[in-house]
Amino acid sequence: MAKLGFLGLGVMGFPMAGHLQAAGHAVTVYNRTAAKAQKWAETHGGQTGATPRAAAEGAEMVMACVGNDDDLRAVCLGEDGAFASMASGSIFIDHTTVSAAVTRELHAAAAEKGIAFIDAPVSGGQAGAENGVLSLMCGGAQEDFDRAAPVLDAYARICRRIGESGAGQLTKMCNQIAIAGVVQGLSEALHFAQKAGLDGRAVVEVISQGAAGSWQMANRYETMLDDHYAHGFAVDWMRKDLGICLDTADENGASLPLTALVDQFYKDVQKLGGGRWDTSSLLKRLRALDGQS
Repeated sequence: MAKLGFLGLGVMGFPMAGHLQAAGHAVTVYNRTAAKAQKWAETHGGQTGATPRAAAEGAEMVMACVGNDDDLRAVCLGEDGAFASMASGSIFIDHTTVSAAVTRELHAAAAEKGIAFIDAPVSGGQAGAENGVLSLMCGGAQEDFDRAAPVLDAYARICRRIGESGAGQLTKMCNQIAIAGVVQGLSEALHFAQKAGLDGRAVVEVISQGAAGSWQMANRYETMLDDHYAHGFAVDWMRKDLGICLDTADENGASLPLTALVDQFYKDVQKLGGGRWDTSSLLKRLRALDGQS
């Protein structure tokens, strides 16, 4: 069992840190809103730190699951950052979806202090975090991954090293690119079914058993048909992620026409007031174009 720090207790981090504590590790958490950290400690029995530095002190591994590049820099760097108290030989594991650029920056800063750095963004949403069945895509040195993987198994369905530093973030970009197209296709199929006078549930019951089936279809079609969009991963965060994908594509020369189009569709959803709706709300946009609620 290990002494661990966990930074960031949002809808993903809160249950992830809980799984680590339940697995028998000694977890100290930090959250920008201290009341959330206190609530976590009361729920799971771990400790809290007033700063990232305090939460990371003495930890063999420190995990972070925060919002964006700047949030990640804030918990890592500076006098109160985690790197200030982490010992040489410890491991920092970043579960945030961030740019490959900030991953390279923080990997280098960690290396100067003898700290290993693994980028390990996750997929599986709030339900995956709560049930401990996330997909972890990791970048970093093999020996560091081998040390971290048994600990990460506390909330992983699969935990795979893809390559060196940054490979995890690049893989998460592939994940978000794939999701964007699938959700738009599902939204159009459900919208078309409605316009054709079909029973959407009956349609999905049939087509989900064939080549059209997907995780999004299995887990989101009913709530989409019910116009219910409160399932964790918000449109605002998806646009942040797709922006990272598109910026990286500009750097490496990849062509992402569908991703760019769906990003603009999510922009339309934001204009409808849906920045905090979940990503399946692309159907809401199509209904709005028809003058439906």
